[in-house]
Amino acid sequence: MATRALFQRYGRLQATTPKGPRPAARIPCTRPLVTVNSADAQTHFGYRQVDMQEKPQLVQDVFDSVARSYDVMNDAMSLGMHRLWKDHFVNRLAPWDGMRLVDVAGGTGDIAFRVLRAAPQAEALVVDVNQNMLQVGERRAHAAALSSGEPSSARARPRLRFMHGDAESLPLDAEQFDAYTISFGMRNVARPERALAEAVRVLRRGGRFLMMELSAMPEDRFPLLRQAYDTYSFRVIPQLGQWIANDRAAYEYLVQSIRRFPPPAQVGATMRDAGLQALTTEELCFGVVCIYSGWKV
Repeated sequence: MATRALFQRYGRLQATTPKGPRPAARIPCTRPLVTVNSADAQTHFGYRQVDMQEKPQLVQDVFDSVARSYDVMNDAMSLGMHRLWKDHFVNRLAPWDGMRLVDVAGGTGDIAFRVLRAAPQAEALVVDVNQNMLQVGERRAHAAALSSGEPSSARARPRLRFMHGDAESLPLDAEQFDAYTISFGMRNVARPERALAEAVRVLRRGGRFLMMELSAMPEDRFPLLRQAYDTYSFRVIPQLGQWIANDRAAYEYLVQSIRRFPPPAQVGATMRDAGLQALTTEELCFGVVCIYSGWKV
């Protein structure tokens, strides 16, 4: 209870634009989410520069390694706070019965399960590029009686399905979902601009895009907290990765990928360039986590 009270008191730092459908003022886009050398076609993998076509396999290797311990590591790294962040994220989505959701990079099912608990007659499709993560999610779904294989005589489709697919090229028809969510996954995408374009493509008119992503704590606020956060990130999290997942390097990458993800103003500008409107950004826990919302109109 003390952790929840702390979150409720201090977790929601600020929304950088007002809530509601009013479009935000235009933010100049100084550089894309991923800086690509057009001659060499390179991007970043943590602090390393790699060939663009190399990053997907490197990310695959990371999640192949940590899939079985992924949920335990989330609890350990965030001291359980990721559960509160995800609860708040789904509350922001405000699921309703009959809603059709695609949750991208959501292999273990955390967001989809919460949506279906909030709206039992909603439909959720989980798409992930990593088969091992999907297998973890499917096992959890079977255990919770939400699996895609359950009988569905009263419905044309089961409530929850899992699909192998790439965020940059979704194997889905256009304009069929009411909501698109991605939670802690966009920084692992080689070309986030393509993933955003795909999100807009598969959303219906009036559909909502909602993304939650970890972020570096802003440099101009809370210097002591930022120092503590950096120390914890670079020294403690990789050690936890070694102890729990037997893979220190995977969690060194995770910490580095957070630092390489752009600040909220830049992310918002790129979302707008992809065609999303009425954008809002909400910071949680002093800017450690950001929730980005946009609409296809």
